[in-house]
Amino acid sequence: MTEFIQHLINGLSVGSMYALIAIGYTLVFGVLQLINFAHGEIFMLGAFVGMYSALFFGFGQTSSLLGLFLVLTLSMLVCAGVGYVIERFAYRPLRKAPRINVLITAVGVSMFLQFTGQLFFGSDPKFFPQIYSPAGYWSVGSVQLNPLQFFVLGISLCLMMALHRLVFHTRMGRAMRAVSFNHDLASLMGIPTNRVISYTFMVGSALAGAAGVLVGLTYPKIEPLMGVMPGLKAFVAVVLGGVGSILGAVVGSLILGLAEEFVVGYWAPTYRDALSFGILILILLIKPRGLFGKIQIEKV
Repeated sequence: MTEFIQHLINGLSVGSMYALIAIGYTLVFGVLQLINFAHGEIFMLGAFVGMYSALFFGFGQTSSLLGLFLVLTLSMLVCAGVGYVIERFAYRPLRKAPRINVLITAVGVSMFLQFTGQLFFGSDPKFFPQIYSPAGYWSVGSVQLNPLQFFVLGISLCLMMALHRLVFHTRMGRAMRAVSFNHDLASLMGIPTNRVISYTFMVGSALAGAAGVLVGLTYPKIEPLMGVMPGLKAFVAVVLGGVGSILGAVVGSLILGLAEEFVVGYWAPTYRDALSFGILILILLIKPRGLFGKIQIEKV
């Protein structure tokens, strides 16, 4: 039972970090019907911005909760800015182009960021400073729990609740939902669609940047290609939960995180990455719309 609880906490912690990346995928798909394959590299950039800002301010010397929030904020702001630049100069000129053109561009932007990261940061792994590292463990009976995992899970949940508030209880959120429903109709109603789309990219990129910092805290080794596999797994989580559904992205990510952790704990660690793509194949065969996906009628 002790081992099961430990794997459960680990799975929820990993799943919450996947969720921050997956939400960015589903937000962008909602307003543009586009899977932004460069999103995993934004996650990588967030980790490196967090590392260098922590070193610049000297937060790696001692554990500092204030330092963590400052580094987290800086990473989110920088990643939001990069998300705006990507949307403005890579995707907006192709707004009326065929879907395949935009898809190829997304892959190209992803590769550009990967190799640019290797050029500027170096290809060797870097150690992420332990900005905040709670001392000791929490004991619940015979279970030893790492407080850092609960802290990461708590930050992730707070960011998700803030996003829910933004999307469903603000004027910009209503505009985002209107553009998601019908881009052309929203434009005719006076909604500045270009501004809304840019804002959506910035919000999704900021969440990915936060995920990069949280992953750096939990798994201190970071490198320029670290966004490839988490990005693919977050995409699997989006498909599992239902493309375009924020709730589906969160639930799919938590399911994926738990499944990976239990495979590692009770079966074989070597099947951890293969599990994600096995789930992708199964969901496409059994329920292509995902758990919370909606059936849409398209006129041809």
